[in-house]
Amino acid sequence: MRERKRLVRDLLRARKSVMTPHERFEKSHRICAHLTELVQDGETVMVYSSKETEVNTEPLIAWLLERGNPVVVPIIVKEDVSLRLSYLRDNAVLVPSTFGVPEPIGSEIPASGDDVDTIVLPMLGFDRKGGRIGYGAGYYDRFLERYPHLRKIGIAFALQDCDALPVDENDVRMDCIVTEDGVVYSRGGSDGDRRHGDT
Repeated sequence: MRERKRLVRDLLRARKSVMTPHERFEKSHRICAHLTELVQDGETVMVYSSKETEVNTEPLIAWLLERGNPVVVPIIVKEDVSLRLSYLRDNAVLVPSTFGVPEPIGSEIPASGDDVDTIVLPMLGFDRKGGRIGYGAGYYDRFLERYPHLRKIGIAFALQDCDALPVDENDVRMDCIVTEDGVVYSRGGSDGDRRHGDT
């Protein structure tokens, strides 16, 4: 399984590498627009701050902040392969940090996974059954083991779809998967009304 995942990750990285910056920009905006239809008033949303080759989450974060939804961002803790959480009040406080991921270093407002309703996750690949494959470090897998109640929305570009995704029973499945084409998977067929505690 480990070797299969490595090969699939290599394939998916190669797929992503052919996208131009303009394509990433345009498709990221479409993905974020679809996400705005899934978030409810007052919902606390944990969303990653994106690196260059990922779905750009800046439009979503800006929309959430403008709307008044509490926003939580993860901070990578390499020492114990975990995520520390911080509320985000302003995109401007994000600076490149671990692995080049923008984080609110020096401007943290501590948050807990118990505060979060919905988490928006990056994905290297996905299937149409809610399967997700990440980058291999396991930060989000460990986090979701601790907070299984969260509504899990995975986002990716459509070209990251993988029919033969190597996942097993221990891999956490998404409740919803969104690409530039819209919602391509939703557990139970519902995408807008799932709240934590439903998973």
